[in-house]
Amino acid sequence: MPKITAPLSAAAVQQALAQLNRAAAEPWQIMDCKLHKTFVFRDFVAAFGFMSQAALLAERMNHHPEWCNVYKTVRVDLTTHDAGGLTQLDFDLASRMDALLGK
Repeated sequence: MPKITAPLSAAAVQQALAQLNRAAAEPWQIMDCKLHKTFVFRDFVAAFGFMSQAALLAERMNHHPEWCNVYKTVRVDLTTHDAGGLTQLDFDLASRMDALLGK
């Protein structure tokens, strides 16, 4: 089980976001104080496959996303509820989700 840390400062969030997006084809954004990204796949099976792989990562990290799937689109929001904001754990999970796609 990961250790919950204090939320990142606004400056640290911006720095972590810049680092995360350095290699991303589609950038993550901060929306409603959460780390947000919309993934679009070729079809429902590909979207669901991504969600299945991401779910296994999230479970291993004990850090679960807020997400929604409609057909070939998966919307992801990350925050650390126990810390009351964004922590490094959110950026780590986001990076691992991108890595699933080679991005």
